[in-house]
Amino acid sequence: MKRETEADNEMALGNKEPLLQVKSLCAYFPIYNEGFVRKQIDVARAVEDVSFDVFKGETLGIVGESGSGKTTCVRSIIRALKPTSGKVIFESKTLGKVDLALLEERQMKQVWREIQMVFQDPFSSLNPRMTVGEIIAEPMVIHKLAAGEALERKVLSVMEKVGLSPGHRERYPHAFSGGQRQRIGIARALIMNPSLVIADEAVSALDVSVQAQIINLLQDLQEELDLTYLFVAHDLSVVRHICDRVAVMYQGKIVEIGETESLFAQPKHAYTQSLLASIPSPDPDRRMEYLESS
Repeated sequence: MKRETEADNEMALGNKEPLLQVKSLCAYFPIYNEGFVRKQIDVARAVEDVSFDVFKGETLGIVGESGSGKTTCVRSIIRALKPTSGKVIFESKTLGKVDLALLEERQMKQVWREIQMVFQDPFSSLNPRMTVGEIIAEPMVIHKLAAGEALERKVLSVMEKVGLSPGHRERYPHAFSGGQRQRIGIARALIMNPSLVIADEAVSALDVSVQAQIINLLQDLQEELDLTYLFVAHDLSVVRHICDRVAVMYQGKIVEIGETESLFAQPKHAYTQSLLASIPSPDPDRRMEYLESS
């Protein structure tokens, strides 16, 4: 469970600086006609005027149904997709406070050392031709931060942190279970000592028992390494367990944002109410009050 009560969390966040500030972020994609002469006829507004802060040391959840714009939003933040407009202010250790939407690729390379991502599919995100040790070491090699024995020590240290044994480093991804593969992905992200970790549906491809293990691991690592998480998910029970605050996305916009327990107890927007009503209940007699009233 989250390690702070709601009151304690509000007090803690009040004393912290935002690590990431997203301001009026938009991501549009062109829509073309089907004729012989290709012509743009409209735009798809995947992300529309999204704003939120992520405070140092917290876990902010972004939730919504498939197609709501969650993944496009976070990929625009890290510049995997170029945003159409808006600001993404990040407190970088090396560059200071910078707008990621305006940085050149050379500068973004420095920022990518501090922002790492854990992907949804723990198999397709790992190179099947590389050993576990090579996969985890790859970010350090790309950024030329370590080599030789120093790199090997770093790899072994981060493997231990995520619950992988030293003998695993010579094996290939296909030899591991889904949960172990996700631990490899987490190790690859953590080897760079990032400030911000973006988990994009990081547990949705895992079964329930393995989900719990990975979530507990993420929480333990956050406490140990002072990490900040941006946690994208559609499973509200997972979000309630790990997140301090939650932002609800619908049709590319954030329709509600607030402290986790407050949002679950008293959702204000009709879409949030419908989402909460969709959570399965073991009680067959429980009425779906939110859905009925929306």
